[in-house]
Amino acid sequence: MLRTAFVSLLLAWAAYAAAAGLTHDFQVWTAEGARRLEVALQPVAVPPVVAEGTGISTQPLVQLLSVPSAITLVDFIYTRCQTVCLTLGSSFQQIQAHLLRDRAAGQGTGVRLLSISFDSTHDTPAALQAYAQQLQADPTVWRFARIPDAAQTQQLLRRFQVVVVPDGRGDYEHNAALLVLDGQGRLVRIFDLVEQQLALDYARHLARQTPMASVAGGSAL
Repeated sequence: MLRTAFVSLLLAWAAYAAAAGLTHDFQVWTAEGARRLEVALQPVAVPPVVAEGTGISTQPLVQLLSVPSAITLVDFIYTRCQTVCLTLGSSFQQIQAHLLRDRAAGQGTGVRLLSISFDSTHDTPAALQAYAQQLQADPTVWRFARIPDAAQTQQLLRRFQVVVVPDGRGDYEHNAALLVLDGQGRLVRIFDLVEQQLALDYARHLARQTPMASVAGGSAL
């Protein structure tokens, strides 16, 4: 009897320890939750990949993102997507409207938007430009980019833990979130799609802590 009780207690303790480790001391219960907590605790640097896009000359992505006076909200999309990417586009349209109103009121926020396509084969700069026009993206606020090298695209997705799986029919299944990158090109926070306003408010808060945020006004990318 005592031996059975001891074994049961040992198994319970092992299960507790395993759950605590997997959930960061019970702070999260899903892989996505763990990803977000890890980023909040330890910013993730952009890997050495090269980007190009709408009004963006070929350059290291970290160079594009490393603007001390600006905070960048990033999402990952592909232009043929008819599901979650439409929701992401709608979210960025609404955020863009907020940023343009801020600018019109003389309240520079230092926040800008960048949509990165992971379908570099199809999403050429011309395709991205057409997509931007379709979404009525203001190029002074919202730009579109791709990583033309497929291996580098995968490197970026792995670094940011963006899951992209071909569905066998030419499209992709992928997770969706709003990523906040600081003026050093580091991923510092991840928000769910339903947390659109929270993501914008957080980006604004970071921008206010950044020198020259009012000068940038969120108008340059």
